[in-house]
Amino acid sequence: MTDFEKNDLFNDCYELLDIFKEFEVVQTNGTFNMDSIKPCVTEMIDYIIKDQTEAASLKDFLDNTDFWTAPASTRFHGNFKGGLSLHSLLVVKQALAFAKPVLENFFATPQGEKYTITAKDVFVSALCHDFCKTGFYGVEYRNTKDITGNWVKQPFYKSRAECRNLGHGNESVLMMLKVFPSMIENRMVIEAVSRHMGFSDLSESETYNYSNFLENPLVILLQLADQTAANWIGA
Repeated sequence: MTDFEKNDLFNDCYELLDIFKEFEVVQTNGTFNMDSIKPCVTEMIDYIIKDQTEAASLKDFLDNTDFWTAPASTRFHGNFKGGLSLHSLLVVKQALAFAKPVLENFFATPQGEKYTITAKDVFVSALCHDFCKTGFYGVEYRNTKDITGNWVKQPFYKSRAECRNLGHGNESVLMMLKVFPSMIENRMVIEAVSRHMGFSDLSESETYNYSNFLENPLVILLQLADQTAANWIGA
């Protein structure tokens, strides 16, 4: 990448981080402002997705699925209404925050000249990494006692039995490509979304050449962002 391209990358990352800070999604006491998630994501889309057809397609996907209301899991991080959109935005934030230190380090290595990365690549891969979870969870009920000892029906999330899934990362890639057909040419983003779970989402045959994917700095960046959003920020 040229110095000009690197400056554009990092400046756009800073602009997107400023948008995140403006909406105060994460409160000082560690709680989350759930009402600010959608306007924050929308403003980020308007800033970084220059192609209006792509921007509209992305917004349509988010609005016409349960992206804004679905949980991010049934038992772990984000296992509550809106958890998926919160987690996705926090992964975006973490990826943007780590972009400069991680990628500057990468650009200084012998592999650094092989790849060109934009802030759009960082944003899209982070926002889309868990698209596979849209339409994946249903609400069921179980009998449990409340604090007074009375039996009540308590709602809980459960994976839909009828869902067909090609694997966590790969299913998200398929959904991303429906929204962004142009991304079919962007192998860096496809690899980042496909391999964001590391070894935990791979078949035995896929593990043989897994180390090759780690040459892609966007794979590393997204894995780091995903893990820290879930375990450091808590969603």
